[in-house]
Amino acid sequence: MPAHRRQPARWQRLAMTMAAVVTVATVVFFGITAATASTGGSLGGTRPTIVLVHGAFADSSGWNAEVKALRRLGYPVVAAPNPLRGLTSDSDYVWALLQSISGPIVLVGHSYGGAVITNAARDLPNVRALVYVGAFVPDQGESIATVPDPATYPSQLGTGTTSTRHVPNPAASGGIDLDITIKQENFRSVFAGDVPAATAELMAVTQRPLSLTAFTEASGAPAWRTLPTWDLITLDDHAINPAGQRMMAERAHARIRTVRSSHAVIVSHPDAVVQIVLDAAAHTV
Repeated sequence: MPAHRRQPARWQRLAMTMAAVVTVATVVFFGITAATASTGGSLGGTRPTIVLVHGAFADSSGWNAEVKALRRLGYPVVAAPNPLRGLTSDSDYVWALLQSISGPIVLVGHSYGGAVITNAARDLPNVRALVYVGAFVPDQGESIATVPDPATYPSQLGTGTTSTRHVPNPAASGGIDLDITIKQENFRSVFAGDVPAATAELMAVTQRPLSLTAFTEASGAPAWRTLPTWDLITLDDHAINPAGQRMMAERAHARIRTVRSSHAVIVSHPDAVVQIVLDAAAHTV
């Protein structure tokens, strides 16, 4: 383990996050157990473990179709819950999960989950590939509030379509933060335009908020500088500008695919997501 990963500060931050999401941790390790059982052995095996990290305004259930498809093909899968409290603490949380998995890993991030995997995979030798799906791909010093540049690559997210409320957040300076949610009446147009209306309505009601700390916290050194990277760009995305997605993907020297999809691509186009994940998994063999 690299020296900076052994520093107590990282584990102290992680402990704070764990205390805030202890019930979520149970779900993570249940997921690992389920993945192990499905393959009849350890998570290492001969195939990489696919770790799926959701983004803001969503939860791990958004990956249901991908989980089913990948498990049918014999891949161990973990759909990691993303706390959405702060980029550093969220990345530490996922990093700890990755530490518990033996064998090669393909790490997949949707939306804000892309920023998380960018940091969580750093210096982990068994993470063999990164896959970004309608995602942020920040460089060091950037936050998802600043990249892609909203002036150059505008989106509908935040232009009167979101609401905020004060909440406690151990990851925030001073322990108090703002939670950001998409207004229910705007959710489908911003996030899930090609999802059936009834499904989008449920997604709007059950969305998990993103903290302002997670929105504004700067990324560290990006793992995509040293790892093979794939990127699925969502061409009908109103939350992350597609041209901005391409800029980030090209900067990361990603292998790029596109799909005519809203931001909710993991729900509306799971086949396209599975295909790019399989492309990345083939690279690990």
